[in-house]
Amino acid sequence: MKPISAALALLVCVALPAQAQNLPQAGAPIIATPVAVPASAMMTGAATSASVTAPVETPAAPAAQAATEAVPVQSMLPAAAPAPAPAPATAAVPTPAAVQAAPAAAAAEAPAASEVPASNAPRMTAGMPRLSSHSVLVINEANGAPLLEKNPDMQTPIASISKLMTAMVVLDAKQDPTEKIEVTEADVDTLRHSASRLAVGTVLTRDQMLHLALIASENRAASALSRNYPGGRVQFIRAMNRKAAQLGMTHTSFEDPTGLSSHNRSTAEDLAKMVKAAASYPLIHRITTTGEYDIRRTASVEVHRRHRHAAARHLVTREIAFHNTNQLVRENRWDIGLSKTGFINEAGHCLVMQVRIASRPVIIVLLDAYGKFDRISDARRIHQWLEAHSSVFGKEARRARAGNRLASNP
Repeated sequence: MKPISAALALLVCVALPAQAQNLPQAGAPIIATPVAVPASAMMTGAATSASVTAPVETPAAPAAQAATEAVPVQSMLPAAAPAPAPAPATAAVPTPAAVQAAPAAAAAEAPAASEVPASNAPRMTAGMPRLSSHSVLVINEANGAPLLEKNPDMQTPIASISKLMTAMVVLDAKQDPTEKIEVTEADVDTLRHSASRLAVGTVLTRDQMLHLALIASENRAASALSRNYPGGRVQFIRAMNRKAAQLGMTHTSFEDPTGLSSHNRSTAEDLAKMVKAAASYPLIHRITTTGEYDIRRTASVEVHRRHRHAAARHLVTREIAFHNTNQLVRENRWDIGLSKTGFINEAGHCLVMQVRIASRPVIIVLLDAYGKFDRISDARRIHQWLEAHSSVFGKEARRARAGNRLASNP
């Protein structure tokens, strides 16, 4: 058996490759042989033709392998050769036009503070109230000097604020206030399908229609008034725009008497002129500051009785209360001379008032507030601010007098 074993051992030694014959002894260190490996095989990213050096371990004896399992891989790897630097990208050569435009572009990205329009910030800055309306103008009616302003020249839809102009045109025509006017299908809102408490067929006097248009902002009442104007609604709209031109409202246009059209547009500066003019009409002053208005309405009601096929009709008369859309007219702390609200989606919530604050006549214009309570909150903040800073009236009066002197002595 011994000769056979010796022969087998000789055959094994001959068959094994040279690498196996040079196995390290137990405890000998592992020899790392560097070979070229493509970088794409070792890391993710963009493909590259550069190669890095990675070690290939020669197998160790079992005893030596057990002794080296806890050695970190990083300590076993040789320092990798630095990857070649990528070829530099070709630099873009700017054109002469681009070189000239670069300073202007940089200036456009970072405008100077002096370039910001002054109308974006209120005029008075010390202790300013925070106002949510997008366009605000508060003026001292005595001299026209602005006390607060925020985007006063922004043209925007004005919704039912238009009814102040409607009322002035109606009163300027000097028509009989007791004349009966009927609500017809022509007065129904087919643009926005707004609700109304005036049913088709309701008959009221011109004076009652005017009350409902200004107090409750009844669109059908305003429409009926315009239809019963000399020449009809077309002439009525022309009279509205003619009146606006007479008042110097150069950025204002009217398309309908109700304000339902978003083409009824104006600015806070123009509306301050309209408010001042409307406040000079005693009837508009009295109507717009009324908190509630009742009317008697008679209607034919169909009554069905049991066990009868025929229905009986009866005339029923009842009182209907219409409330002012501006809740501030019902608050005792306010001394309001004129008030009107407005709302459509395009215009936001609007409010204009002529009011006395700190014993001074003030015109307040608030346009495009987010909610109907926001315009009320803005008005209250302005009232509180003016009472706490009543000295602004004297400052603005002095500025106005100085401006008049400069204008008269160029």
